[in-house]
Amino acid sequence: MLITAGRVGRVGVSLGEAKMSTRDSFDFVRVFDSNGRVSMGFHKVLKWSFILALTMFAAQLLADAFDNEFEEKPWAEIEVQLPAFPEKENLIPFKVGAITGARYLIDGNSLSVGSDSVIRYVMIVLSAEGAQNISYEGMRCATGERRFYAFGRADKTWSKARNNQWVKVQGSTNNHHVELYTNYFCPVGAAVILSAEDARHSLRSGGKPAVVGR
Repeated sequence: MLITAGRVGRVGVSLGEAKMSTRDSFDFVRVFDSNGRVSMGFHKVLKWSFILALTMFAAQLLADAFDNEFEEKPWAEIEVQLPAFPEKENLIPFKVGAITGARYLIDGNSLSVGSDSVIRYVMIVLSAEGAQNISYEGMRCATGERRFYAFGRADKTWSKARNNQWVKVQGSTNNHHVELYTNYFCPVGAAVILSAEDARHSLRSGGKPAVVGR
């Protein structure tokens, strides 16, 4: 007895129609030949089905390996070294909102962009009365956060900050951190700060998005 398998939806397929072609190898498959042995056509189907299954399995393994390799790794901050104390000739002033009297400056020599994408710098704030505040800070554009690392003493040494957690940059346009984030280091639509030289260029050029980047 001959058993034949036909295309779905067709009934009563004759033996003469049970032929395999290159274009349509799965139209008809003869399972047994006239001697009751499994036909060569069925062997070929099994062979190519097995090869197809192996190919799909290998492709899935490669896809999984690719996803694992390029999966975003958790962010980790690099070890931070305190910079040399700022010198007057290296200070770069920047404007903060409508504030008058107080002066805001960044030590150009202290600027750096780490492999963790954090922009680090020494900030100097001079009040109208002559008081001075010096701090070593970090700013992370990706999350809109800032951090204090240390504060400068009168004897030109550093005191590590006790409150040194990452916090959100927030406040009005008269806040120097908001100004530094919004118009100098992380302005939307401007060239990304990738190096200390990029940061110095932004400060010296006024930091507006229209002129940041070269």
